[in-house]
Amino acid sequence: MGRGAGREYSPAATTSENGGGKRKQKEKELDELKKEVNLDDHKLSLDELGRKYQVDLSRGLTNARAAEILVQDGPNALTPPPTTPEWVKFCRQLFGGFSILLWIGAILCFLAYGIQAAMEDEPSNDNLYLGVVLAAVVIVTGCFSYYQEAKSSKIMDSFKNMVPQQALVIREGEKIQINAENVVVGDLVEVKGGDRVPADMRIISSHGCKVDNSSLTGESEPQTRSPEFTHENPLETRNICFFSTNCVEGTARGIVISTGDRTVMGRIASLASGLEVGRTPIAMEIEHFIRLITGVAVFLGLSFFILSLILGYTWLEAVIFLIGIIVANVPEGLLATVTVCLTLTAKRMARKNCLVKNLEAVETLGSTSTICSDKTGTLTQNRMTVAHMWFDNQIHEADTTEDQSGATFDKRSPTWAALARIAGLCNRAVFKPGQENISISKRDTAGDASESALLKCIQLSCGSVKKMRDKNPKVTEIPFNSTNKYQLSIHEREDDPQGYLLVMKGAPERILDRCSRILVQGQEVPLDEEMREAFQNAYLELGGLGERVLGFCHLYLPPDKFPRGFRFDADEINFPTTDLCFVGLMSMIDPPRAAVPDAVGKCRSAGIKVIMVTGDHPITAKAIAKGVGIISEGNETVEDIAARLNIPVSQVNPREAKACVVHGSDLKDMTSEQLDEILKNHTEIVFARTSPQQKLIIVEGCQRQGAIVAVTGDGVNDSPALKKADIGIAMGIAGSDVSKQAADMILLDDNFASIVTGVEEGRLIFDNLKKSIAYTLTSNIPEITPFLLFIIANIPLPLGTVTILCIDLGTDMVPAISLAYEAAESDIMKRQPRNPKTDKLVNE
Repeated sequence: MGRGAGREYSPAATTSENGGGKRKQKEKELDELKKEVNLDDHKLSLDELGRKYQVDLSRGLTNARAAEILVQDGPNALTPPPTTPEWVKFCRQLFGGFSILLWIGAILCFLAYGIQAAMEDEPSNDNLYLGVVLAAVVIVTGCFSYYQEAKSSKIMDSFKNMVPQQALVIREGEKIQINAENVVVGDLVEVKGGDRVPADMRIISSHGCKVDNSSLTGESEPQTRSPEFTHENPLETRNICFFSTNCVEGTARGIVISTGDRTVMGRIASLASGLEVGRTPIAMEIEHFIRLITGVAVFLGLSFFILSLILGYTWLEAVIFLIGIIVANVPEGLLATVTVCLTLTAKRMARKNCLVKNLEAVETLGSTSTICSDKTGTLTQNRMTVAHMWFDNQIHEADTTEDQSGATFDKRSPTWAALARIAGLCNRAVFKPGQENISISKRDTAGDASESALLKCIQLSCGSVKKMRDKNPKVTEIPFNSTNKYQLSIHEREDDPQGYLLVMKGAPERILDRCSRILVQGQEVPLDEEMREAFQNAYLELGGLGERVLGFCHLYLPPDKFPRGFRFDADEINFPTTDLCFVGLMSMIDPPRAAVPDAVGKCRSAGIKVIMVTGDHPITAKAIAKGVGIISEGNETVEDIAARLNIPVSQVNPREAKACVVHGSDLKDMTSEQLDEILKNHTEIVFARTSPQQKLIIVEGCQRQGAIVAVTGDGVNDSPALKKADIGIAMGIAGSDVSKQAADMILLDDNFASIVTGVEEGRLIFDNLKKSIAYTLTSNIPEITPFLLFIIANIPLPLGTVTILCIDLGTDMVPAISLAYEAAESDIMKRQPRNPKTDKLVNE
């Protein structure tokens, strides 16, 4: 449902409001959520692990023991979030807000008709008709609102792909395929490329295993998994795989250490359901408006009632006057106007890839003053792309645009031909079949993100990589591993029937150490100090852009030592891996989406602060932030000022820096006051290497500043922040089921620019609702005046209560709706965001 309007979340206040015990328990759970995940299984040796879970590390659990644990712990599934029964949702639409006022009016009309029927032989049917019409208005608009929200809920039911269906477990020494819900703690599980991890697992053996942890940590690069304990923080160590992350390549075997709600993802998802949320700004303002109108209507009605009794009318006539005045004051058409207005706007937004789950969220988005945006897939394209190359001692820029319409570099150099050949051959990524009619940049690939980027780059520049590989068949290979940090393959040469070509790629410094020569303009020259320095400068420049840099080298193996048919041995290496020829560098990045810089600029001109929150590396995050305009040109961070003045960072006054990049490890040690200081004093902020729990802390910090906060997210880990925010925005393509459940709005194209569309519509709707309310209220005085003249001067009554209702529902409502749907004004995004506490719908 809705979100609160920039309120303070004071534990003391909420405890007193909601009853201490339950709320205190939720606060305790929330504190646990904010801490780093605290597990120690990643520190245990394999023997200790086997003893802890009473499992044989080669044979697995017995079927009997697995069945016991399943009964004890329950199925390996996330508990679905609590849902509101449909009848409750329907009743809220029928008996909430203006509806109550109209129901009271209808009951009064039926009461008046009943009194008339009891007192008169032939009573007038006016009040009966009026009561029926009022009840019909409420029922029709209530059904319409319910239908609109139910339609969005049905779309939500299609997002059911969170839990993997099958898992490969080893029990009693045999591999069996079971339903993932039946996996238990202590099970030996095997995962391979393409599988989704069925539970939290401690890795005991692996072969080239990489997992996509982007939904958990925000890192766009797949992360290596191996049995070694590499970090104190379980989210950073390599020997744990997390529930619902994807294994992208290789294989791994591990022991299940948590299942279902006890997994890291499960704990975050379940705690999200315990967060207290408030109402939307528009809901609070409409409630305020109802109280105002009710007060005026009742005051005028009672005044006329007393006046008519003083003037000698019977009490029945006085009651009729009372009802007439109240009906004249209640803007019956406004309920339908607001509903239609919100619905039309929601439909217009759906055409622009914004699916609104809760109609009131449209207006809340218009009040937004801070957007906390994820990086991967929202600000960026969510696909690694080759951005730069360095060869012939020169940096060349590649085309990173979404439609591949950017500038191209000079491809005539023979050095480029050699570099492209290495990138195409020393590469295991392939295009998935059946995509011939899709543009190369948008084709799906099987393989590592970096290798897929190289594959697409070479395919675009040099034609079919498959043909290149067919003409230069691979005869042996050493896959990339974290120890060597290189990948090597040997191929038969297309241009020499007797010769072999050795190609290698990997970490640039490791590749350079294995080289004694470098290729310049197609000629091999000695790798002297001058060329090493040129390499170092290029490497630092590309790394400073936040790009992932790879080095490439090759070696033509002499035919006399390695004739055709030679048996190369990749285990007991019988070929040279040093004294190679360095060819060049290629760097990759997940580039910004084309529409994002303009969207960020619009937000800034509209007074909206855009904060980037990502799990990626600070250098990469900062580079993307500068690329999309979150850090403006010319604005410096503390580190930039220190580098410019050549002084230590500690000597720089933080107040001098407009921009700020905060590392997650620093955020972990900050107090609320220190975080508030950063949010208050810096206009441009990037939070990097943040854990899911820290995203929630950042949202709360922004709300303490009085901001209306919109949050974007795609993972289960984002669901607490999405729910806590004033408006949560989930990703439709990359988003998980849980994040979509917690959000108010879903971006169907995962594009940040679509949020700006929503903000424009939200601001427009508030402006137009004010005009609609002003228009509907203009008829109140002309409707009340005839009653006054009739009572005081006995002038015949020209307007009965049914006539008044016809005016309100007919002539008033249609123009009011057309006002509400009026075209957007060109300057709507140039205004400052409104403050719901002071900018009331009826502030006159």
